[in-house]
Amino acid sequence: YMVVNGATKFGDMKHFKEQMEAFDGDVTMEYLEDSKQLLAIQGPGAADAVAKILPDGFDLVNMGFMTGVDTTLDGIDGCRITRCGYTGEDGFEIAMPAEHTVSIASKLMEDPTVNPTGLGARDSLRLEAGLCLYGNDLNGDTTPVEGTLGWTMGGPKSRRRTEGGFLGAEHILTPEGKFKKSARKRVGIMGMKAPAREHAEIYDATGENLIGEVTSGTFSPCLKKPIAMGYVSTGNHKNGTEVMVKIRNKMQKAAVTKMPFVESRYYRVPE
Repeated sequence: YMVVNGATKFGDMKHFKEQMEAFDGDVTMEYLEDSKQLLAIQGPGAADAVAKILPDGFDLVNMGFMTGVDTTLDGIDGCRITRCGYTGEDGFEIAMPAEHTVSIASKLMEDPTVNPTGLGARDSLRLEAGLCLYGNDLNGDTTPVEGTLGWTMGGPKSRRRTEGGFLGAEHILTPEGKFKKSARKRVGIMGMKAPAREHAEIYDATGENLIGEVTSGTFSPCLKKPIAMGYVSTGNHKNGTEVMVKIRNKMQKAAVTKMPFVESRYYRVPE
């Protein structure tokens, strides 16, 4: 199963079809469209809440993060549970036939610890976790090197890095498998007195030289202070580098900060 970005799904499926046509093998794709729906249950109590609608004996203790399995939910067939999410917390995304979405959501809501929330809360959580939002922090022109996402391609001696061959490899890797230098880097920023929103300009410590811009920013509910993510020119990306951020036409002191802003609590299977 693949759950792709909703804003780019048609472009993604077009790409899949093109690659399937070029592939010399037996492969098909089924677009489930609106026949399935997805609910996300996130936070420290997610496992206890989800356990109440899973079959007896379902082993959540040994279900690792980013693993999934077909199952029943509240006795309903054709469902799937994946331990994942975009909040920096333990959590699950559950898929079910569309006609059963409301009943399963209602069953979960019978638990007094479960509360409904919207994309605003999810957005602040993903930013606290240092996670990118496509369309803001990433787009079709952003390389993994710029976005500090090189870890997705493995270490320097990994097959993907040494062999290359994937789409876009010539823009990212040298013939030796090293990352090509980039003119900018994605960084975290803290220290402002007011939240810096998308497109806020970032200057060096003198306030005279423009070095980048904010791509996401909010007031962190967990830290009780403004946080932001953005891109700055390489050389200004090191942790602790002092910068100035232009917020509502006023310069505010800030500093480049390591991410995540709030320590992630992804689930690890006990050893």
